[in-house]
Amino acid sequence: MNTERKDRSTHLYAAAIFVSAFLLFQIQPLISKAILPWFGGAPGVWTTCLLFFQSVLFGGYAYAHLVARWIPLRGQVILHGLLICIAAMLLSILPDPAWKPEPHNDPTLRILALLGVTVGLPYFLLSATGPLLQRWFSVAYPGQSPYRLYAVSNAGSLIALLSYPFVFEPALDMNSQAKFWSIGFRIYVCLAVLCGTRLIFSRQSAPDSEGENVQKSRQRPQRFRSWFLLAMIASSTLLAITNTVCQDVAVIPFLWVVPLSLYLLSFILCFDSDWWYRRAANALITCGLVAVLCWSLMFESNSSLLLQIGLHFAVMFFICMMCHGEIARQRPDTAHLTSYYLTMSAGGACGGLFVALAAPMLFPDFWELHICLLAATAYAVWVVFDDGKWFELGPAGALPANAASIVLIVLVSTLFIESATNYGESVSMTRNFYGVLEVEEDNVEKATILRHGRIIHGLQLRAFGGWARPTTYYARRTGVGQAIALLQAQDSSVRIGLVGLGAGTLAAYGREGDVLRFYEINEDVIKQAETYFSFLSSTPATVEMIPGDARLSLESERPQEFDLLVLDAFSGDAVPAHLLTREAFDIYVKHLADGGIIAVHISNLYFDLRPVVEGVANEHALHSIAVQVPGIRAPVDPSSEWILLATEKSTLDDESIFRNVSAPQSRRVLWTDSFSNLFQILR
Repeated sequence: MNTERKDRSTHLYAAAIFVSAFLLFQIQPLISKAILPWFGGAPGVWTTCLLFFQSVLFGGYAYAHLVARWIPLRGQVILHGLLICIAAMLLSILPDPAWKPEPHNDPTLRILALLGVTVGLPYFLLSATGPLLQRWFSVAYPGQSPYRLYAVSNAGSLIALLSYPFVFEPALDMNSQAKFWSIGFRIYVCLAVLCGTRLIFSRQSAPDSEGENVQKSRQRPQRFRSWFLLAMIASSTLLAITNTVCQDVAVIPFLWVVPLSLYLLSFILCFDSDWWYRRAANALITCGLVAVLCWSLMFESNSSLLLQIGLHFAVMFFICMMCHGEIARQRPDTAHLTSYYLTMSAGGACGGLFVALAAPMLFPDFWELHICLLAATAYAVWVVFDDGKWFELGPAGALPANAASIVLIVLVSTLFIESATNYGESVSMTRNFYGVLEVEEDNVEKATILRHGRIIHGLQLRAFGGWARPTTYYARRTGVGQAIALLQAQDSSVRIGLVGLGAGTLAAYGREGDVLRFYEINEDVIKQAETYFSFLSSTPATVEMIPGDARLSLESERPQEFDLLVLDAFSGDAVPAHLLTREAFDIYVKHLADGGIIAVHISNLYFDLRPVVEGVANEHALHSIAVQVPGIRAPVDPSSEWILLATEKSTLDDESIFRNVSAPQSRRVLWTDSFSNLFQILR
């Protein structure tokens, strides 16, 4: 009977830790997606959220460490039980709309404050659950290792992450997801209180705090440094890879979840059994993958989207396996359990600080990825030599190992040097929360070019009168060019709203009496357009510049009566999902004049956005045509695809104006603020 009761208690600890970990990682994509439209859908939203979660995780581990070290066992149970009950009573997950940012608010600070007020306390307490309950478990069952519970914790986290984009996000709206999470938190409270109650009333004899055992067994300082640095490399690599992928694909939960899931999987494998982590083999695979990634980045490989994403995520996974495998190899006895987890979480939090806060201030481009690759490569080379398997073959094995190590480190260093050289050759390169902007001179085309990531966002010919020639995706033969021609032929003055500024190319269409109202969230884009391009300063039209997120600005403004509303707020090939939802078009339609047109730029290497726009057009009873023009001379006049939407079918029936119109498409996909699925539109 005692054995059965003991087994039930063991399962109770596992259940409490599993549920807490599930909730801990379920809330991350939920709250991040909820606030994403408020901050322009930028990749920095997720990076900042991860910084918050890692920092609070460190705070929770610090709380668990201090409580276990200085408070008697009964006091630990009472304190933690009281705090989680208070958190359950105050629970309010989704943020109040009052937290929507003003145009000049710092996005990073606003997001951190918002998260602190909404999910700060419950997340803090859930973060402390793993190490604190593992400590209680080691007191209740002195002969059993609590480290298997760490694998249970990471399994709960992994299931939470993988279930979100495939189960919860498509099945439940945001409010229902929040209710489900709140119910789960109350279940966790019951399980944690039950664990504490059983511990207090058990007859196990154990020290009330860690103090006595710590005195008997002190860890060497280098162990703490190793745990910290390895955790920091893994965390920095996770964030840097996620940032890089989201810049050119989309800021969506799926692309947050996959790398974070791989990160957690490495924890699960490394702490479940020593069998999973083979030092030399893992280090060699890491070196090989890093070499391939560096080659791909240097020569801008045109391989498929899935292959590029897979390569980035594979590199991240094996780097994390190496870092976490080394941390697991160095795990201490249970007397140092909470300090061990505390040091790891400190390294993870510092990795988040480095990528989310320090890197944007220190580097003009995403050089933190290069630094992570260099650090991981150097450590992988050390692991290969430390493991010693190369030298079992004698000099014949040592020589290739040395040569390969030198070649690999040179390759990674060359990537860094090439990036620094590119920065030196640029006219201007700036970086902020929204990404990297680069202004460069093209001496072949005799043009000044604005790039956001890899994608051109504007080009002005340097020849006299270049400001009056619209180029790239905005040339006169494109969909937006044809729409403007139609409206200007009908009226001596037109009012145009433009979501996304770029270099201000569309100002080239402006005439005396026209009004061009630009909405631009990135202040650096405004500065670059005004400093290095003359589209805005030379146009005879009236230019109005509205800083801040276009959707929030339009939501708060009176109806603008636009004859044309242009949607072109892409960042690289990233899909601005929050601008293509049913709720977003509710706002756009409100601002159209009678007979007005919405022009949506959908040129994209990886995704077919036409079904999404057709879906939202059908929802709002809008008529549409797609104008797809082939490329003539890149980058001055490349291919482009626009969809034009109007409330009246007759507006788009002028065959003398609209050329290169594609055949109608029957497939429609409706996106909402609560649901968007990129797999539906993958080319």
